[in-house]
Amino acid sequence: MEMDAQTATYKALQTEVAMLRERESSLEEELANLRFQFEQLKRLVFGAKSERFEPEPADQLALFDMPMSTAPVEAETRVHVKRKKAGKSVRHPLPSHLPRETVVIEPDLDTASLKRIGAEVTETLDYRPAKLVVIRRERPKYETPDGQIAIAELPARPIDKGIAEPGLLAHVAIAKYVDHLPLYRQAQQFARQGISMPESTLGGWVSQTADLLAPLHHELARIVRESGYIQADETHIKVQDGQKKGTTHRGWYWVYHAPEKGVVVIDYQKGRGRAGSAKWLGLDYRGLLQSDGYQVYEQFARADLAACWAHARRYFFESKDSAPEGVEHVLHEIRLLYAIERQLREEEAGPAKRARVRAEKATPVLDALQAYLMNHPGLPKSPWGKATAYALTRWDKLTRYVHEGRLEIDNNLVENVIRPVAVGRRNYLFQGSHAAAQRTAVIYSLVATCKKHGVN
Repeated sequence: MEMDAQTATYKALQTEVAMLRERESSLEEELANLRFQFEQLKRLVFGAKSERFEPEPADQLALFDMPMSTAPVEAETRVHVKRKKAGKSVRHPLPSHLPRETVVIEPDLDTASLKRIGAEVTETLDYRPAKLVVIRRERPKYETPDGQIAIAELPARPIDKGIAEPGLLAHVAIAKYVDHLPLYRQAQQFARQGISMPESTLGGWVSQTADLLAPLHHELARIVRESGYIQADETHIKVQDGQKKGTTHRGWYWVYHAPEKGVVVIDYQKGRGRAGSAKWLGLDYRGLLQSDGYQVYEQFARADLAACWAHARRYFFESKDSAPEGVEHVLHEIRLLYAIERQLREEEAGPAKRARVRAEKATPVLDALQAYLMNHPGLPKSPWGKATAYALTRWDKLTRYVHEGRLEIDNNLVENVIRPVAVGRRNYLFQGSHAAAQRTAVIYSLVATCKKHGVN
């Protein structure tokens, strides 16, 4: 009986120890998450946005980690010497395409009998403020022998019976969607030129401009769908809710980029669910599709899916405070991968050469990195553990670019397209309706494609 009691007590203690260890592990993960959130908050408020990993010196104290001390502190003086670059700075010549106004400055003497042997030319740059011009079209009337009135037809205008010419419509649209100047500020600019241009009028012009560009938007979409290689990403936009006054709906711009064609298409959808991309791209899409790993794209079962190393790197960078040594190693290996890509870009290598060089140089780096991550998984709920899981569960998609020379290593090209959208929404805050959001997507698509090809 006594032995049975001891056995039961021992088993109970074992159970209690196992529960305590499990609780300890859970608390460690919770502590790691809290530290991660705290560091993210510090970085958001005080830190730089760069993803470069530079270990802090061992003797440097962090802002929130300073020990409390009552001992006097000796002042430390550091002298920073700014070195001058060798040689003088060279001013680049002013662009040849700019119009020139020549001003001849004669010396203060009679030059009529002197022989000109040359000239010293100095070019400076001035600005002529943009101005509104009224186009006055006169159509003479004539009476024909049979008593009829003959008069020429007015040429077609972008907006029927509207006063805005193509140049003005383009200026308003570009000012809003490229220079991120809200319409009310544009109205203020026009007012300084002595003309009243209500914000509602400008808004109507933008809407009708987008309607005129809709056929181009459809053509861009056709080119992207048929390109065979699409990069995809999404970004949110606030849209006024017509059913609830004073509230906004969280809509989404779906961005599709054909890297080889340099063509961008932005499509507006009310949500970020599967229906948005399925409706635009079609579930039978069979080409290359590269994204950040968002689960929605998994529905394209016939597509050749690829992931983005920039997103994987970001997860590791954000976990640097929970596992600095591991992150330093991983980021070093990823830098090696990007060094290979940089060399290929400098050589302007084609798909065949990119696939060959990647197989030779990038594959060993990737194999070693995969082995390292598998041997250092970390706690599942810790930032390091989540970063490791993100990479390993998408490993086949992350390494697809090695075997497919057409693929980029990351989705940065499409993310660059999204940045102007993010800047714009900080200025105009929201779209007035779902229809307005789609019209904005039309203009953004054309503008982004023009930027890709250097078209003003």
